[in-house]
Amino acid sequence: MAKRSKLPAPYKRLLDEYPKVGKAYDALGDAVHKAGPLDGRTRALIKLSIAVGARLEGAVHSHTRKALEAGATRKEILHAVVLAMPTIGLPSTVAALSWAWDVLDER
Repeated sequence: MAKRSKLPAPYKRLLDEYPKVGKAYDALGDAVHKAGPLDGRTRALIKLSIAVGARLEGAVHSHTRKALEAGATRKEILHAVVLAMPTIGLPSTVAALSWAWDVLDER
């Protein structure tokens, strides 16, 4: 599980109120990551792209951090976001870029 202090407050509360659900969710995540041949950096960029496509601001923040931790560069992260443009459109891509920049500009 991610460091507890970095988790969003609602997720922390879910874990406090439903610890078995949190453990099961973490186990599912671990199993999915181990299920195939992709390396951690590639998986992190794919997860970021999924968050972009779903327009999930918090997930874009989280997966931008995870991509950095997995060794992705700023340019790779921004490219992963911009690749969404032909599929989800300019306004959604710009929103996602702003969310990624929130994290990237902190560093």
